[in-house]
Amino acid sequence: MLNEIEEFKAYTDKPAYKCNGKRDFSFIGRFSFEMIMDFIGLNRVLSIIARGYMFKNDTPDIGYARRALCAWCSIPDKKIAAPKEEWQFRTDFRDLHEDFPELVDAKGQGWFYRHVHKTEKFITKNSDMMSKATLAKAEPLKKDFDAAWRAKVKQFQVSLYSPETKGAWVLRFDDVLADALELGPLTDKTFSFSEDEKARIHALLPEGLPYEVAETVIAYCIANKSDDSDYVILPVSNFDAYFGNTSFSHKWLNLFPDTLLERDKQSFGVCRVRSLI
Repeated sequence: MLNEIEEFKAYTDKPAYKCNGKRDFSFIGRFSFEMIMDFIGLNRVLSIIARGYMFKNDTPDIGYARRALCAWCSIPDKKIAAPKEEWQFRTDFRDLHEDFPELVDAKGQGWFYRHVHKTEKFITKNSDMMSKATLAKAEPLKKDFDAAWRAKVKQFQVSLYSPETKGAWVLRFDDVLADALELGPLTDKTFSFSEDEKARIHALLPEGLPYEVAETVIAYCIANKSDDSDYVILPVSNFDAYFGNTSFSHKWLNLFPDTLLERDKQSFGVCRVRSLI
């Protein structure tokens, strides 16, 4: 979560599908099932991708970053699909294959589309190494993902200035690109705490909260604090994916004492916190 360059690679390089047991979710990469089934947490994913392509040269290239997002999100048109009119949102971006071969193939299969279907096939093929809960997710991904993702990709393209209801309270490429432009190039924000700081974290650590989790979250808050606020929005779903399970959101986050991590009581639906280290 601190090394944005490595996170970018996790969303754009070829994934390694492997598993060492029923509690090992490494085959899904830097995603959780909640992210690929409910599309929660994709705002950070898309922002990281946009920043990785937007700042390849000295001058930010917003158009290039937008095309990269389209390529990553691409989903092939149905064989019976009618040709799109100019005013209709596209979802098949196979024409971007030459510019972004790592993000979309010649058939219009974007990186995310391929990853989801390779994941469901890996689960089915290695059923003996999967829990019942994991096995139950393969069929919905196989049958329901395409339609849901196609609708989502159309939604991403709604204009920031759309006066209609469909343009309100949704994640759009315009929002992602604006965030990417503000955040700037990807950086490695990794740093180490002093021995005194580590001792303080250990002293305040409640039972059941792993030290590595506490240290990572606190470091994230410190590294991403803006100049005009002590509070940081915590990307909870992305932390679930980073730790390889949902223990962070379902268990560990609630264990943080106020002496380590203070929550903003007026956060308007997001998790805003500040480190007290």
